[in-house]
Amino acid sequence: MSLPPLTLVLGGARSGKSRHAEALVTAMPAPWRYVATGQALDAEMEERIALHRAQRAVGWITVDAPLELPEVLERIGKAPPPILVDCLTLWLTNLMLGERDLAEAFDRLEEALQASRAPIVLVSNEVGLGIVPDNALARRFRDEAGRLHQRLAARADRVLFVVAGLPMVVRDAAGSAG
Repeated sequence: MSLPPLTLVLGGARSGKSRHAEALVTAMPAPWRYVATGQALDAEMEERIALHRAQRAVGWITVDAPLELPEVLERIGKAPPPILVDCLTLWLTNLMLGERDLAEAFDRLEEALQASRAPIVLVSNEVGLGIVPDNALARRFRDEAGRLHQRLAARADRVLFVVAGLPMVVRDAAGSAG
């Protein structure tokens, strides 16, 4: 099985999206590159990150990129082993909390994806299916995540939506709807 140049895997919290994305990547020969965007800003997140690392199979090379995702992809995307980015919504959170220019960051991400020689699987939380958040920051986050997902889905060769551990094809490698 081969991976298309760009796959976007969306889903809710604990939907199985990361596990599915990892399975897509590990179907390819090792080594596999795991670009982690999470930051251990508290003990609970530290525990989550440690658990994620411990659950990964031998053969993964982890690169932390809480803010520098485009730069990391530009660097490691020059070599052909597959790359998994987990996850875009944590990266967006880090950008927003760091008061970074989102438009510039999104443009840089698209440029890095375009230049990559490696197949890339992006994981992100779909946050726009619930109630409207009650505060401006949360509403802005939801809106920016939706805009980022639309941009990347338009570019992706395959888009999957994972619900209860089951992946649904939204777009296949040929670009058709599922």
